[in-house]
Amino acid sequence: MFKVLICDPLSEEGLKPLRENPTSQVDVLTNLSKEELLDKVGNYDALLVRSQTTIDAAVIHAATRLKIIGRAGVGVDNIDLQAATEQGILVVNAPDGNTNSAAEHSIAMLMALARNIPQAFHALKNKQWDRKSFIGVELKGKTLGVIGLGRIGAEVAQRAKGQRMKVVAYDPFLTLEKAEKLGVTMGTVDEVIQVADFITVHTPLVKETKHLLNRAAFEKMKPGVQLINCARGGIIDEDALYDAIQSGKVAGVALDVFEVEPFVDHKLLTLPQVIATPHLGASTVEAQEVVAVDVCDDVVRYFNGQAVKNPVNLSAVPKDVLKKVEPYLQLGEKLGSFVQDLANGLIEEFRVVYSGELQDIDVSPITRNVLKGFLRSRLGESVNEVNAKLFADRLGITVIEQKTSQTKGFTSLITVEVLTKAEMRKVSGTLLNGLGARIVRVDEFIVDVPLEAHLVFIRHKDQPGAIGRVGMSLAEERINIATMQVGRAERGGAAIMMLTVDKHVKAKSVEKLKTLADIEDVIAIEL
Repeated sequence: MFKVLICDPLSEEGLKPLRENPTSQVDVLTNLSKEELLDKVGNYDALLVRSQTTIDAAVIHAATRLKIIGRAGVGVDNIDLQAATEQGILVVNAPDGNTNSAAEHSIAMLMALARNIPQAFHALKNKQWDRKSFIGVELKGKTLGVIGLGRIGAEVAQRAKGQRMKVVAYDPFLTLEKAEKLGVTMGTVDEVIQVADFITVHTPLVKETKHLLNRAAFEKMKPGVQLINCARGGIIDEDALYDAIQSGKVAGVALDVFEVEPFVDHKLLTLPQVIATPHLGASTVEAQEVVAVDVCDDVVRYFNGQAVKNPVNLSAVPKDVLKKVEPYLQLGEKLGSFVQDLANGLIEEFRVVYSGELQDIDVSPITRNVLKGFLRSRLGESVNEVNAKLFADRLGITVIEQKTSQTKGFTSLITVEVLTKAEMRKVSGTLLNGLGARIVRVDEFIVDVPLEAHLVFIRHKDQPGAIGRVGMSLAEERINIATMQVGRAERGGAAIMMLTVDKHVKAKSVEKLKTLADIEDVIAIEL
C-alpha cells in the first residue's frame, strides 16, 4: 500500500487511475499552510501538485517516505528539482496534456483577431452599433507563418489548413519528410516572417528565442501583418511590438502570454489593435483532466515497478557510480552546449566517445548530460538528464555511446561528434587537475581552452594580422579578452581562434568581426 497526498485541486476524473488502484490510499488535502504541509508530508509515499503548492527543499527534507512527486502540468518551477534529486525522489509531469487546448486557443485567437470579434463585442457592450469600424479579413488563401513546429505548432498548422490557409513553417528539427506529411512549406525564420500574413509562435523561451520577433524582424514583415503568441512571453519584444503597432506595420496582435505575469497594467492593452487573454491556453476542463490522468498513471506505474512515461529529473544513480561520474557531469553538459552552437543543419547522429579512465565505468549519466546541454538551448528548460534521450528519439537523432582505449595523452577524454546532413562537427574535453574543465580539440584543431561562460569561436585564414584585427575590434566594443588560443592545420591554411571574454558578445559585435579581413566565421557561445 502506498499513500498519496494531493495538495492542489485536480480533476476527479483524472484521479481515477489512483482511486481505482487497490494498492493506493489517496488523501486530498488542499489549501494546506506551509506548516501543515511540513507536518503531514512525512506520512506519504507520493505527492501530487499543480502550481499552487511550492515543494521546496524544506518540504522535501521533511518528506522522509517520499518516492515520487507528480506535477499535473508542464512546468515544474514550484518544485526544487535539485533537492528532490539529491533525496532520490523522482519527479514526473504531464507535458502532452495541454497540446489540444493550446492549439485550439491559438486558432480561436487567430479567428478573433481576423474578424475583430472582441473589439466589436466591446462596442456593443457600450451600446454602439458600429459595423464599419470592424471589417475583418478572411483566412482563406492567407499565409500563416508558424515558428516552432513541435506538438502544438503542428496541431495549429493542421487546423489552419482546415481554414484553407497556406502554411509556411520554421523549426530547427523540421525535416522535409515531416513538412511534406503535414502539408506545409519549410523556411527559415526570415523566410517565414517575410511571406506571412499571420504569424504564430510556438517555441520554448530559451536564449535563442528571447525577443526572436524584435525590431529587425518587424522591419522584414509585410505591412499589416498580424501576430499571435500563445506560447511564452518574451518571444516577442513587447516594446518593439508596441512601436510596430503604432507605426501601422503590425495591424493586430493576439496575446495569451506576457513577459511579466501577472501584471497590473500593460501598455499594449491600451491599443485597440491588441486582444488578449490571461494565459488561458491550457485552461480547459479536458486539459486539466488529461494532465491529471497522465501524472496519476505515472505514479501508479512507478509503484508497480514500471518505467514512468514523463520523468523530469535524474532517477537515482548508485552512489559508487555517481561518485566517479559526478566530476564529469558539468563537463559533458558544456561540451554538448558548445557543439550545438557549432553544428549547422538537421542532426542525424550524435556520438559520445569516452577514453582513458572513463572506459571502465558506467558513463550513461554523463551521456544524458551531454545530450541535455545539446538539446536545451534548442528546446528549453524542459529538457533534463532523464528525458534528453526521449527528446532525441522523438527528433529522429541517433545517439551512440562509445568507449575506446585511445587516450590521446589524457587520463580521461570525452569527445562529442555531431553529424548533420551538411557536416560533421567534433569537440573534445577533459578535466585537468587544478585547471578544471577544458576543451582540448575542436574538429581537427588542437587547443587548450577553459570552458568559461563567454566564448568566441572564430574560423579564419592563417594570415599575419588576423589576430590583431580581432583584438582591436573587440577592444573598440569594450570587450576584454581573458584568454586566446589559436590552432591551425597547416601554415597559411585554415585556422581557428578560441577566446574567453569577460562579457556576452552581442550580435552586432559578431557581425562586425565577420567583416574583418581573413575572418570566415564567428560564433559567440554562452555556456
